Amino acid sequence: MKTNRKNIFLAIGVLGLGIFLGWLFFGGNETAGDEHDHSAVSDSEAETWTCSMHPQIRQPEPGQCPICGMDLIPLSEDEGGLDSDMFRMSEDAMKLANISTMTVGGGEMGKELRLNGKVVVDERNDYTQTVHIPGRIEKLMVNFTGEKVSRGQTLATIYSPELVTAQAELLQAQEIKESQPELFAAAKQKLRNWKISDAQIDKMLAEGEPIQRFSIRADVSGVVTELMAEPGDHLEQGMPIYQIANLDQLWIQFDLYESDLNWVEEGSTVEYTVKSIPGETFEGKISFVDPLLNDNTRVATARIEVSNKDGKFKPGMFVSGVVENQLESTGEDRIVIPESAVLWTGERSVVYVKTEMDKGAGFEMREVKLGPALADSYIVESGLKPGEQIVVNGTFTVDAAVQLAGKPSMMNPNIGNQALEVSEEEKSVLQPLFSNYLELKDALVNDDFQKAKSEGKELQQAIDQVKVAALSDEVNSVLKISIPKLQMVTDRLVNATSIDAARQEFIGLSNTMIDLAQSTKPMDGMYIQHCPMANSNQGADWLSLSTEVKNPYYGASMLSCGEVKDKI
Repeated sequence: MKTNRKNIFLAIGVLGLGIFLGWLFFGGNETAGDEHDHSAVSDSEAETWTCSMHPQIRQPEPGQCPICGMDLIPLSEDEGGLDSDMFRMSEDAMKLANISTMTVGGGEMGKELRLNGKVVVDERNDYTQTVHIPGRIEKLMVNFTGEKVSRGQTLATIYSPELVTAQAELLQAQEIKESQPELFAAAKQKLRNWKISDAQIDKMLAEGEPIQRFSIRADVSGVVTELMAEPGDHLEQGMPIYQIANLDQLWIQFDLYESDLNWVEEGSTVEYTVKSIPGETFEGKISFVDPLLNDNTRVATARIEVSNKDGKFKPGMFVSGVVENQLESTGEDRIVIPESAVLWTGERSVVYVKTEMDKGAGFEMREVKLGPALADSYIVESGLKPGEQIVVNGTFTVDAAVQLAGKPSMMNPNIGNQALEVSEEEKSVLQPLFSNYLELKDALVNDDFQKAKSEGKELQQAIDQVKVAALSDEVNSVLKISIPKLQMVTDRLVNATSIDAARQEFIGLSNTMIDLAQSTKPMDGMYIQHCPMANSNQGADWLSLSTEVKNPYYGASMLSCGEVKDKI
């Protein structure tokens, strides 16, 4: 009994000694340990937690996703501050898509305008040789184009019954010229009007017989560029027989498109090369700019005059020219961006601005106002600041990815953010579009592929039957953008070969319908619903008349996946 008590007291003593030693060694670090724990809690509280499958979930502490039940993960600072309109892309995705960017800033303010043209005949030296005597062509002395002729050279001979008669009248008048000199003078003048020389008239009077055949002589020197008559042809006075051009002086005519007219003026210096004269560069000044545009080609012409005494140039040669223009400096930094960076949609010009992140980059569409066009770039009047980065290669790839993500893009600029004043009559015109759309959505919810295609065709007919005459200019301006998109995507949807392909097209269809609904509010109680897992986890939206989520992108397999994003 005494031994047991002794053991009990010994155990109590050992326990007390252990407690004392524990306090001695670890009690002094209690404060530090408490501070460490508080710091850890503070760090945890400072973090934002999200779901990898539902990135719209944001919570200040770890836990489970309220939608799918997955564990939440920390959100990086870049992602936490990412703008809702910005699209994020990883570095690997950027490399695969071959996307490159540049930092914008001032550039060379020069405009190098390239022109195409050809050598043509100087119109002032282009002459139409006509016959002065009515009659029949007996013989052509010059019978091929390109032959050189000299002024006064005989070109052809002509037989003229009228001229023979006029000569006979002159011979008769000669016999009575003493008594009727006026008649004789009038008969001679009649021959002179046909350009019969006095020498020919005197010869005829001396011989006392009419001349049967007269010569047609060249009025100018040059090269025959066109034969306009053949032996045996009967020609009236003034009809053409040859086209003769003097090629000692030529024109080079350049085509000017409407966008180029402001860059070329009389006196502008042009450096040009001729394709058939390699290795030589020529220079000239614009002597004339055509004030009129050709109605068919929509181009004007600018010309320079060139001397061609040595015959080096020939009409028809193709010419390439360059006009250098230097823009006046405004004393401010002007931003120049390459043409490849700009996307055009109607009257709008947009670029994609890049924001650096720890992992990848964010891209945001930015509307810009462009100034004069340079060789292969544009001056930006507004919309960008020096130092910003923009996409210069792969712009369409970025836009396509942004569009699929349901964010503002060139094809889907979120035009529906501004609601219009739409009358009840106008709403009734638009309601069939949304009724057919909702039927199509329900078919996808029910996994009914054939029904979805059928409803897609019904939607196509509804689109084609929209009565634009009953709509205001404001609503029509919205439809002018929406209708082509709807036609394009519904055409692809009704031709889809699987329900997965149809659901992929339904993404773009829904984006356009949502924009149209936000602009016109055609029905009461419409909801925008969102599935973050659709579209390869990039998320996708759709319209519904109920707050109950029925997912058209997954149907029965994930019918309730999603949430109400907004109410229209």
